[in-house]
Amino acid sequence: MQSSNLFSQYHLGHLTLKNRVVMCPLTRSRAIGNIPNDLMATYYEQRASAGLIITEGTTPAPNGLGYARIPGVFSPEQVEGWKKTTSAVHKKGGKIFLQLMHTGRISHELNLPTGAKILAPSAVKPAGQTWTDAKQLQDFPIPSAMTDDEIASTRAEYVQAAKNAIAAGFDGVELHGANGYLLEQFLSPVSNIRTDRYGGSIENRARFVLEVATEIVSAIGKEKTGIRVSPYGVASDMPHYPEIDATYDYLSTSLNKLGLVYMHLVDHSAMGAPAVPLEIKQTIRNNFKNTIILAGGFNQKSAEAAIESGLADLIAFGRPFINNPDLVERMQNGWPLNQELKMDLFYTAEAAGYTDYPVHAG
Repeated sequence: MQSSNLFSQYHLGHLTLKNRVVMCPLTRSRAIGNIPNDLMATYYEQRASAGLIITEGTTPAPNGLGYARIPGVFSPEQVEGWKKTTSAVHKKGGKIFLQLMHTGRISHELNLPTGAKILAPSAVKPAGQTWTDAKQLQDFPIPSAMTDDEIASTRAEYVQAAKNAIAAGFDGVELHGANGYLLEQFLSPVSNIRTDRYGGSIENRARFVLEVATEIVSAIGKEKTGIRVSPYGVASDMPHYPEIDATYDYLSTSLNKLGLVYMHLVDHSAMGAPAVPLEIKQTIRNNFKNTIILAGGFNQKSAEAAIESGLADLIAFGRPFINNPDLVERMQNGWPLNQELKMDLFYTAEAAGYTDYPVHAG
């Protein structure tokens, strides 16, 4: 039986993690030209004491480049760029998964390369605005409803991206099925109003997610495939709908049959979003027999309690890793956390507010 201590080793599929602390995927917008670079490798290397790092959202295709300066993993240059990060993290004894994030309708033409288009399950415009380097904040446009051919080609892009991630040295991939991006857009009847086999019933709305997961498992292996979900999340204009519990009950049962190595459940209530009810967390825990990662406003004490209760196996920390590259050592030694958080520099292009946070002098 594995120890439940936050700092004990943990066996995640075929990997041995040096502790149960996970670094959350955190978009930081430093990939100039959408290519991972030396600065990003330094950033991840600084945080390699985490048991598992999950990278920032990385698009599997040009159509998924919805934000300024986010990385991709669809070109040879991007694969080579990511090798710098995986090599640096592995040299420090860390493990790292690449998060595959297709932004879907959360996008703008000014952030996309020539020839790319904004795709979504349905032509439903999201509320809100997004940043563009060319014209600053812009309203989200109406996306194009995906054709059958575009669904098939997007699925193939995910699979190729997963293969590219393994070629770049990653230990696995995480499907971003949370926070209102393409996979969750299919799950929600608010953003998915299709009347074909990908819309309507819970089974139909979950079909694309499960097809992508199934094909990636076939391509790289179930022990290298995880997924992140955010039931009750409202990010990127994802309002509540009555079938949320039933949707994630079905999804978690289906993903368990596929044997994915983990489900990563994020609760944004610490940042003002609706809380994810304990009942749905327990449903997912009961349905899904492999590793459960919980994320959302944890500190060391609450992380230990969640692991001890059996609700989670691993705990993901987000913002504390931004300004505490040595977060694991600080928690393990009882050192105070660095409280300065340069939020105005979260999504800039420079090293400031990214790789210049101090480690503890102890």
